[in-house]
Amino acid sequence: EARATNRPFLEILQYYGMERFLYRFSRSKYADRFILKGALMFTVWQVPERRTTLDIDFSAHYDNQIAAIEKVIMDVCRVPVIPDGLVFDSETVKGQKIKEDVDYEGVRVKFRGFLERSRIAMQIDVGFGDVIFPKPKTIDYPVILDFPKPHLKGYPTESVVSEKFEAMVKLGLLNSRMKDFYDIWLMIRQFDFNCPRLVKALRSTFEHRKTSFPKDKPLFAEEMYDE
Repeated sequence: EARATNRPFLEILQYYGMERFLYRFSRSKYADRFILKGALMFTVWQVPERRTTLDIDFSAHYDNQIAAIEKVIMDVCRVPVIPDGLVFDSETVKGQKIKEDVDYEGVRVKFRGFLERSRIAMQIDVGFGDVIFPKPKTIDYPVILDFPKPHLKGYPTESVVSEKFEAMVKLGLLNSRMKDFYDIWLMIRQFDFNCPRLVKALRSTFEHRKTSFPKDKPLFAEEMYDE
């Protein structure tokens, strides 16, 4: 696969590890409570020129305590599947609180996977309480090799744009996540958005996160245009 796609072996290994972990997740009792979001949705949508990622992002309707999420990940590590060469070590699961800004908390879980002697550093970021519009749809995550596809819930495009756009407006130059700007640019090129649905998603996200949409001043600071 690495030779066929001209991508580095370690990148393919990482994606294979994330893919097969998602399959285990889709076979677990937690599948309906966790919604895939983040950069891996760009793989689902097959967006050209999408950026690479090293982690899995979920939005969860679940207990937000570290111990609860650690147990979820440990249980998923142990889900029996058709042999795919991978082993996820539940004994290495370790969670911590993450706080990307002052309003939104999440849980980050790190653990190790193995493909024979090759080690894969796994990271799962879980957020809570997101307002998602329209409703998440069930997606089939694309696979690298001939193994069953992960079948789980995924974020709608409108909510991806609304969350990234809210962060851009709220944080401005403080937003170190320049990937948000790149992702929105990619999505505008890729998708023909339904404007009323997108506006509703934007309004829902801004209201939920208590962010004011600027009406009588520039959307971004002048310094951002200069950049």
